[in-house]
Amino acid sequence: MSEQFRALPDRPSLRYLKIEAKRRLADGEFTSLHDAQLSIAREHGRTSWASLKAAIEAAENRPSRALTHVRWVTERFREAGDPAWTAPDANELSEHFDDRYLALVPADTLVRTLRSVATRLRDDLIVSRATEVAVRARIADLRIEAATAADSPHLLTMLRVYPSGARVTDQRVKDQRLTDQRLTDKRTAAATQLSGDAPDRAVRVAEESFSDLGLVGLVLAGADGVGGDRDGADRDGGDRDGGTATPWTVVRGWADLDRNEALRPDHRFPVYGVTKLITSTAVLRLVAGGDVELDGPANEYLRAVRLADDVVTVRELLTHTGGVSGPAGQYADEVPDPLALLGATVPCDNRRGCLVPGNVGYAVLGQLIADITGVPYPEAATRLVLEPLGMSGSGFPASWPRAAAVTGHSLTEDGVFVRAPGQVCTMPAAGGLWSTAADLVRFGLTWASLLPGELAREALRPQVAQPSGASVGLGWLVNGTKNRYGHPGAGPGAAASLIVLPETGAATAACTNRLVPVEPVNARLARPAA
Repeated sequence: MSEQFRALPDRPSLRYLKIEAKRRLADGEFTSLHDAQLSIAREHGRTSWASLKAAIEAAENRPSRALTHVRWVTERFREAGDPAWTAPDANELSEHFDDRYLALVPADTLVRTLRSVATRLRDDLIVSRATEVAVRARIADLRIEAATAADSPHLLTMLRVYPSGARVTDQRVKDQRLTDQRLTDKRTAAATQLSGDAPDRAVRVAEESFSDLGLVGLVLAGADGVGGDRDGADRDGGDRDGGTATPWTVVRGWADLDRNEALRPDHRFPVYGVTKLITSTAVLRLVAGGDVELDGPANEYLRAVRLADDVVTVRELLTHTGGVSGPAGQYADEVPDPLALLGATVPCDNRRGCLVPGNVGYAVLGQLIADITGVPYPEAATRLVLEPLGMSGSGFPASWPRAAAVTGHSLTEDGVFVRAPGQVCTMPAAGGLWSTAADLVRFGLTWASLLPGELAREALRPQVAQPSGASVGLGWLVNGTKNRYGHPGAGPGAAASLIVLPETGAATAACTNRLVPVEPVNARLARPAA
């Protein structure tokens, strides 16, 4: 979760933070610029703006490996439209991109994508945040996000280059109007719709983010919980049937532009990586029932498939440290048979003990859940997690659903929205959940009620530290400095984010039907009001 789970102090741009302070002053969050700057300083672990400024200036003397690679990308490809330009070969790309990244994004695809935006790479690169291993920046009308491996030689493991709202020329969104002549009440699809007791600042976040990121649809949701403590879980396990507020929602835009279908709070989104929280909770319920031991070898519980390494534990699968590898195909038109996808033996490599986020380990956990319960993972996860928490708008469809579900969209070079390929995650336990924003909030507020208090707290204890300063719990991404935890999700045509604030028991969620990083939107939503 790039925005809400960052190391503090990190290396944000002082210029960016000055702009942020002025924006928050204009939003009415503060009565003076001094108060806005002081609040930002405290959010970064500093007692004053002067102290934060000094820390940033000192950090500027440390090189950002991620920024070095990003600068190479922009400088190397800015003349790619010139007929005399020569594309980098595989050897040159391997000096900047990790082998695993190039396995997922072949060299010809990467070069073709970057060539398509070459003319815009000639503008100045404006960095909004840079750490040693991560960077967020913009250039022309593009947003850039990148991250490198923690270990030498610190090559890029992630690079996102996507158009911002400034690129949108689609008149359907520009007009913000439904053109279906059957509608006579003059509603506009992009007009903000509210349900529940939505705060004013959530409306501002929705409206500004919708325009700034160039979205088709956006749902924000949130609620305050009851009974949370500083460990992020109810001491008694909580109240499964109540004890939480009804989530409010802020909805803006379309579920499907071609059909002029306005977005509603009950529309389901593919939430991709957030699914891992459902899977981890299901596993922990089996641990609580005595069916599984966290530190027991996973192969003791697997029946239909086995890991090549007999000593990889359940805990290691939950924390992405099992060294598990496997099929690279993450998305398809339909979910394949899990046994055909994984094979009889799932490969393991020499990275056991190292943090390597991925889907295959969670696909194995899904099969472990199925083997123990005797029913397929989607049915087991529904019984263990979704039904007890009242998540009636959530499920695991085998293909992109038609009823009460959004259509994924992508933005063409001409700034027009088109349907994204209707593909789903091939590994339901890693990324197959479809949910509403309100259901994600329900999960964030009540998941701990399904577990004994100590086990819920164990799920949030840092198991593996990331270079960014965030920690990996048992499925959760945890930021102790900012006292929050959650998980993002992104894939074809959609993105989602869930954040929980254990200090207050509150939870917020953001879902959109375009593949753009939405966690910064949710981080802004979750930020406590001054």
